[in-house]
Amino acid sequence: MKVSRIAASGALAATAVLALSSPALAHVSVRPEGTAAKGGYAVVDFKVPNERDNASTTKLEVTFPTDHPLASVMPEPIDGWKIDVTRSLLAEPLEMHGKKITEAVSKVTWTATGQGIASGFFQKFPLSVGTLPEDADQLVFKAVQTYSNKEVVRWIEVPQEGQDEPEHPAPVLTLSAAEDEHAHAAAGAEKASDATANTASTTAADGDGTDTTARVLGVVGIVVGVAGVAFGVLAGRRRSAA
Repeated sequence: MKVSRIAASGALAATAVLALSSPALAHVSVRPEGTAAKGGYAVVDFKVPNERDNASTTKLEVTFPTDHPLASVMPEPIDGWKIDVTRSLLAEPLEMHGKKITEAVSKVTWTATGQGIASGFFQKFPLSVGTLPEDADQLVFKAVQTYSNKEVVRWIEVPQEGQDEPEHPAPVLTLSAAEDEHAHAAAGAEKASDATANTASTTAADGDGTDTTARVLGVVGIVVGVAGVAFGVLAGRRRSAA
């Protein structure tokens, strides 16, 4: 009996842990393909899992941050999904490539034209975004997930540092340090210098090889010539003796 109670308690505890951890394990998230460097461009994927056994995900709405607006947002076409990009006027214009930008993308909506994301599956929704801000360490995107049974899940709670993850956390994109163009230029110059040095070494080695070959052929020629002269002298002496 005692063993049965312990087993039952363990099962209940395991169930509770799974119930508490499931939202954190299966929520809408965003990750870059490679890096998302400050001041640059990046391709990011919004990963959407289907958490329901009796419904499919048919719609995803991602709202973009207003404190760091992104002037360039381009979605990648996805079979079975209709994509709508919503743009809004900015409170303050942005400077981008020497031009003033007065509006930016405020929302991107993906709507399934077929079944959508079935139970037990996930879908990635890629976007090319930029220019990423230089004065921020992360960007928060609020997402709304709609199921075929009309259920709506709002992934809009902003995670706070030092606190437990909320039940429905908003997708957060972490930005890496800005890429140093001077460092890239220096690295490129160093590679070019190494390549030039290697070419020079190879040329010098080829020259040394050519000189060595010429010297060997010269010595062989001299030896052959001396042998010919000696043979001629011996032949003359034999004829005189005869």
